[in-house]
Amino acid sequence: MNNGTPVTRRLKQFFIGGSRDLQDRSLFHALSLTAFLAWIGLGADGLSSSCYGPEEAFLTLGGHNYLGLLVAFGSAITVFVISASYSQIIELFPTGGGGYLVASKMLNPTLGMVSGCALMIDYVLTIALSVASGTDAFFSFLPVEYQSFKLVFACAGVILLIVMNLRGVRESVVPLIPIMLAFVFLHAFAIVYSFFDHAARIPQVIESTARQVSDTGAALGTFGLLFLLLKSYSFGAGTYTGIEAVSNGLPVIREPRVENGRRTMRYMAISLAFMVTGLMTAYLLYHVEYTPGRTLNAVLFESISASWHPSVARAFVLTTLLSEAALLFVAAQTGFLGGPRVLANMAIDRWFPTRFTMLSDRLVTQNGILLMGGAALALLIATGSSVKFLVVLYSITVFITFFLSQLGMVRHWWEVRKTFKRWIHKITINGIGLTLTTFILITVSVLKFNDGGWLTLLVTGLLVAIALRVRRHYRWTERQLGRLNELMVSAAAVSEKHHANSAPGCPAPPCDPKARTAVLLVNGFNGLGIHTLLNVMRLFEGSFKNFVFAQVGVVDVGNFKGSSEVEHLKEHIESEGKRYVNYLRHHGIYAESRCSIGVDVVDELEQLVTQIREQFPQSVLFGGQLVFEKENFTTRMLHNYTIFAVQKRLYHQGIPIVILPIRV
Repeated sequence: MNNGTPVTRRLKQFFIGGSRDLQDRSLFHALSLTAFLAWIGLGADGLSSSCYGPEEAFLTLGGHNYLGLLVAFGSAITVFVISASYSQIIELFPTGGGGYLVASKMLNPTLGMVSGCALMIDYVLTIALSVASGTDAFFSFLPVEYQSFKLVFACAGVILLIVMNLRGVRESVVPLIPIMLAFVFLHAFAIVYSFFDHAARIPQVIESTARQVSDTGAALGTFGLLFLLLKSYSFGAGTYTGIEAVSNGLPVIREPRVENGRRTMRYMAISLAFMVTGLMTAYLLYHVEYTPGRTLNAVLFESISASWHPSVARAFVLTTLLSEAALLFVAAQTGFLGGPRVLANMAIDRWFPTRFTMLSDRLVTQNGILLMGGAALALLIATGSSVKFLVVLYSITVFITFFLSQLGMVRHWWEVRKTFKRWIHKITINGIGLTLTTFILITVSVLKFNDGGWLTLLVTGLLVAIALRVRRHYRWTERQLGRLNELMVSAAAVSEKHHANSAPGCPAPPCDPKARTAVLLVNGFNGLGIHTLLNVMRLFEGSFKNFVFAQVGVVDVGNFKGSSEVEHLKEHIESEGKRYVNYLRHHGIYAESRCSIGVDVVDELEQLVTQIREQFPQSVLFGGQLVFEKENFTTRMLHNYTIFAVQKRLYHQGIPIVILPIRV
């Protein structure tokens, strides 16, 4: 595979790795994640939110800290409700897609697009906030004078994650296992130790909570008390943002996907609920208060180890904070796993440029990874890596997706109530999820709006507008290409007639390998290909005795779902090539088809053309290219200019290629 100069190829090999073999039968098994690995790769986002979600909720209470116990239990219940709701989505949509697919199928495509756009914004914020929060945790035990390096450190972290994800899904997850296990063990130990160390005070904490509810209600009124609880609850809503990641990332989970996906969801829900409730209770037990330059967790761990031997205490605090910082960087992994996949699914439906469906030779969505990582980098720089500001922007968009997903599921269960016996049980779970997520969406949007939440909604709205513009352009192009398809219909009729009338032993037109041969680069049996063929026959009447059709079946996000899908793609492009062959043989002209599958059209075509020219040395290549009346940035972004890349590659080998313009 030719990926540039020898130097760039060696650098790519070193940092990203070599190409993967699509013919390898064990490929999909090797790339997939078990439930445990999926919990690490997809569940780290939810679990890591315990590093900032409980803190934001706790600090929002001001002096009414004991109300945090109510917020903690409310958060735990919310985690289990949303997880149960998404487990049903996993069962109903085993191929993945999450909130985007549910809203598109169960409501309508436009609402699905809104859900997908909101989710993409959330994934960018996931990367930015996780890295920024991880940086804060890391710098919590460094001298204050080092704070000026936080932004540089955060940006370097995002770049490192981009490189890891360009290598592959499994490669980016496996090295993170020790980090996840260290985080879980150390934080679980801290929580359990807090409870045992203050076992006698737990009844007092419960009593103090009840008393503070009464006192706060008397001082602020019932409405004031509810407002304070809702504000704390909403500012801790970032705790739930990673729950949807499993349903979005199902394609990377090992078979049986539904069973492993639901198991991953259980791991996530139990671990997250335990962490959130445990940490907020520990804050109360140790009377943790805000300290400038330090996270609440850092203060908590120092309080826990205050009576220990100094060297042991420092080692414990340092190791625990390092595990937090590391896990927060791991949590950004969810954005790189889920974001590009949502973007690719939307690109398949023509909401975004189709180039986002393409896979690299490492079989990852390279364009999506670079876009998500680049957006997160820009956001970190724009906000100065401020966790306080990023938290305000966070969580609003994901609840748009939560709301639309639950609404779609409730509608589905209601529509199948006459044919599905357990519909009441199913609709109850999603109904509770719908009620809860609707309430949180409204609360979070209202309370965070003036603090910067308006910016998140504005950016989401702009992304929705871009998606509508892209979809409108693709539909306009399809209408313009309708006239070309009329040619295809008549050619298809001739092809089918010839195929039906040809006896098994009927000889094909003779082939003279030394005669002039036209090699047509096509992409399926369509109007563009037929138009190109007819132009060649008209412009070079009688010049070519042989015709060879070369095409590549592109393996992208839409069909990279298993070995059977790849085989189906191969069979499909072979059948498409045969239709061209049948059409020409009906006119007494020798023709054959050459096919290949891969992720890079240019590389695959280069190999095909080399093989064809060995057999037909007097061959000339032809390719068609759509030409728009007004070329602009939109047409360049949304349409495939592969033929020019092929032309450039083959010119260096002295191979002639003629590009025929086709106006639309």
